[in-house]
Amino acid sequence: MLEILAFDADDTLWHNEPHFNQTHDKFRNLLADYQDPEWVERRLIETEIRNLKHFGYGVKGFTLSMIETAVELTEGRITGDEIEQIIAFGKAMLNAPLRLIDDVPEVLNTLGKHYDLMIITKGDLFDQETKIARSGLAEHFKYIEIVSEKHPEQYRSILQRHQIQPKSFLMTGNSLKSDVLPTLSIGGHAVHVPYHTTWIHEKVAPELLTRHTFHTVSKLCELPALLEKLQQS
Repeated sequence: MLEILAFDADDTLWHNEPHFNQTHDKFRNLLADYQDPEWVERRLIETEIRNLKHFGYGVKGFTLSMIETAVELTEGRITGDEIEQIIAFGKAMLNAPLRLIDDVPEVLNTLGKHYDLMIITKGDLFDQETKIARSGLAEHFKYIEIVSEKHPEQYRSILQRHQIQPKSFLMTGNSLKSDVLPTLSIGGHAVHVPYHTTWIHEKVAPELLTRHTFHTVSKLCELPALLEKLQQS
């Protein structure tokens, strides 16, 4: 029987990726006089992924990657004013209004009557703590875990620390790579809630999915009915 329901935060409980997509557009436009926009986009993505091991996930690391990419693609000709604009892009992302995904409070209120709820989110500690506080959702969760990466060992460590058995644990999130597959690999359960846009680093080769069994709902509001069905089976 399931006892603990865990949720990803970004793009599962609230909108996040659109802020990055919009800033990518601003960055391409800023460097349009220096390089072809498609080349700028490709190099920025490469720099982001390369820098994950240095800066981790989140807006701050993304902003540093924009600055690094700008310096490289302009061969140092980027101006102080343009660097200031890039920093402003990052600050705007950090201060952007937080918009909950449809039906999230109602779903958490319903599920919280029957299960202990947990957030497992990755990213910058301060940024994620701030978003959780601004969301108004913290009261729904018994456990809140902010991690630098989501891999099987991290999930296993969280469950061990809270004395949770994998078979009683279910993770819900928009990322197959970070939410679904690592949870399944340690013997837990998972539900995929696709988001309309996915960062390229989070995409998974289709052949990897054929080895696993998990559930998918198109919207989070479908989760309570799915869980009721699973508990009765």
